[in-house]
Amino acid sequence: MTYIAATDRYEQIPYHRVGHSGLKLPAISLGLWNNFGGTDAVENQRAMLHRAFDLGITHFDLANNYGPPPGSAEENFGNILKKDFQPYRDELIISTKAGYKMWDGPYGDWGSKKYLISSLDQSLKRLQLDYVDIFYHHRPDPDTPLEETMAALDLVVRQGKALYVGISNYSAGDTEKAIEILQRQGTPFIIHQAAYSMLNRWIEDGLTDVLEKGGAGCIAFVPLAQGLLTNKYLKGIPEDSRAAKEHIPFLNNKDITNEVIEKVKKLDALANERGQSLAQMALAWVLQEKTVVSALIGASRVSQIEENVKALDNTSFTKDELSLIKNILGEN
Repeated sequence: MTYIAATDRYEQIPYHRVGHSGLKLPAISLGLWNNFGGTDAVENQRAMLHRAFDLGITHFDLANNYGPPPGSAEENFGNILKKDFQPYRDELIISTKAGYKMWDGPYGDWGSKKYLISSLDQSLKRLQLDYVDIFYHHRPDPDTPLEETMAALDLVVRQGKALYVGISNYSAGDTEKAIEILQRQGTPFIIHQAAYSMLNRWIEDGLTDVLEKGGAGCIAFVPLAQGLLTNKYLKGIPEDSRAAKEHIPFLNNKDITNEVIEKVKKLDALANERGQSLAQMALAWVLQEKTVVSALIGASRVSQIEENVKALDNTSFTKDELSLIKNILGEN
């Protein structure tokens, strides 16, 4: 059956300008880090992408290594895009990244111009696209001069392979240097993709100021702290949860301490008072940070996307609520 997007999709969600650029992103974006790889059901992927776009989510975020296996998320998305979303390509913001290992040898990792240009060419083939809207350097490279990495980002814009460029996982100091280099080269830096949540507030220690000064925005990934800021772990660690899988390095049993769970329970109680789920409140809280233009969610089923978008029904906080959240997080 031919996919036809909902006619009211742009009435569902606000769009925020990215820094000083002309680009706007939906307040909620969908990341394809997990559940869109070669081992996942393609029909579920299609259903999630359809529903996301029907709800006004126009931004789909990928990376060269998303899978598993690496590259398969781009391949799957490219096939779905060609089959279902081709009429809507100009309504979509599609991003990808390079910076982690993709192939053996000295040219398949980190941040050299050789790697970044080659990787983007491969990504475009998998995505079946002539260009992406945003191309990121995925992580800083301690051995490659920052000037070379930024020159690669400048080059892909001049080649027409990316409309905008950004970085991810950079410190405040390195971000400031990257902004200055790109400004000299004539390709503005517009966006930083950074981990940010109630339980991980590192960007407030300098990065947000750098982004505001540089006229750039931030898109927050893992805003739900890999699921900790949901009701999933309030009564322990479910056997089918991400934290129960020891091979996943980002959230394990060691991360879910009694202290963390007590904080989460108190946050959950406040969310209930606000008439929201904990996940919805956590997303709303991330979006009240001045430079955050979008919260990047992941999903394994359609209902999660629907619940997360409902966070936008209540994104304001009273002074008392913000003060209580600070107390819960141990900041006062």
